[in-house]
Amino acid sequence: MDLAGKTVLIIGLGRTGKSVARCVLAHGGRVRVADSQADTVASARAQSNMEIRSDADADALLDGVQLVIPSPGVPARHPLLREAGRRRVTVQSEIELAYQLLTCPVVAITGTNGKSTTTALLGEMMQRSGQETFIGGNLGTPLIDAVGTACAVAVAEISSFQLEWVKQFRPQIGVFLNLSEDHLDRYGSFEHYGRTKRRLFAQQRRSDWVVMNRDDASVRALCQGLPGRLFSFGWTPATGDKSEGVWPAKKKLAETLVLRHAGREMHYALDDIPLRGRHNIANVMAAVSAATLWGVPPAVIQSVLASFTGLPHRLELVAEKNGVAYINDSKGTNIDAVVQSLNSFSEPVILIAGGVEKGGDYRPLRAVVQTRVKKLILFGQAQRSLRAALGQDTETLLVKALDEAVQAAHRGAQAGDIVLLSPACASFDQFRNYAHRGEAFRSYVEAL
Repeated sequence: MDLAGKTVLIIGLGRTGKSVARCVLAHGGRVRVADSQADTVASARAQSNMEIRSDADADALLDGVQLVIPSPGVPARHPLLREAGRRRVTVQSEIELAYQLLTCPVVAITGTNGKSTTTALLGEMMQRSGQETFIGGNLGTPLIDAVGTACAVAVAEISSFQLEWVKQFRPQIGVFLNLSEDHLDRYGSFEHYGRTKRRLFAQQRRSDWVVMNRDDASVRALCQGLPGRLFSFGWTPATGDKSEGVWPAKKKLAETLVLRHAGREMHYALDDIPLRGRHNIANVMAAVSAATLWGVPPAVIQSVLASFTGLPHRLELVAEKNGVAYINDSKGTNIDAVVQSLNSFSEPVILIAGGVEKGGDYRPLRAVVQTRVKKLILFGQAQRSLRAALGQDTETLLVKALDEAVQAAHRGAQAGDIVLLSPACASFDQFRNYAHRGEAFRSYVEAL
């Protein structure tokens, strides 16, 4: 992609938009920014190297533009994107532009849940093997920030939002972790959401790898007919294809991970890994698969497994007070994530949930709420919908805000209980994002 002399319209000046702007300017392009936030427009106008406008006037904004890069949160129905389509102006995701400018290969991870943990775990394995590794994408640092660096490989978390405007994006290894209902407010159907995820693998070659969850029927179906080679992970031994794959097993009463590939069988100890929960074992299987296919030595893989403690806001222990553990799982923004988190505990759970609905059906939570949750505390816009779906299954309390929820949980908790923030919802009614919500939870717990 030659950006020299081109005018690029960036929709949204958040973290991704700012990174795209820096890259375009560094490659000799001109930057025009559209943003609906008045304070963002006002503060950015001080930068003389960018043209900053409100996004209200689509016609004027697109005049003279050769390329449009929307931020991930901008939906395809946005008026600017519709008008760009009518004018046949090229629209690309940030990851598509990054891929065209990168000189290193990309390893990409997608799925509904576990992307960040798997990306960080795999990236650390590659780093410890001695390779200069970029770790980012939807995880935090935009992939385009890897452009112009000395990285030998980029390991990137990729969301469905980022895949909506890709055509050439091609990871040499792509990982498909799982698929469950999420973002239906944006996609309208589970099928559309799944097809969007599948775009990660569409441009791969026969020499590339698709690492897939063979236990997930939706993932298996979507991986049929892809051009890349399949390598699977799951809870029972692989069958067919010379039984290659990854699965857990018992070896002399110890839990191990078995990996078979290219005529070799490797074993990795799981008993003492810091990550908690069955879903994290699935993330481990995915990371070990991709690391092996990349050529990371087994000793390095085992070393990382023994020391990797996970990421903030994902089943993160905030504090123990009077025998009660307070767990921050603010990243649990969909129903399946909350099910997985609740299934990680045998102790009684006081569950704090709520926020902005994302279009999913809360009823799959009923069984695990009935068996694991002693009290349900709901806050935010979705609290009444959550109560309608789950309120009959356990003691339920509605409060206005998260600080009240923490106080109520504290009053009702007994030694041996778990107080778990796992909201099953987006955060934007009361917080900037899930991380802001998680930090607020931490501060409220610390103040008890």
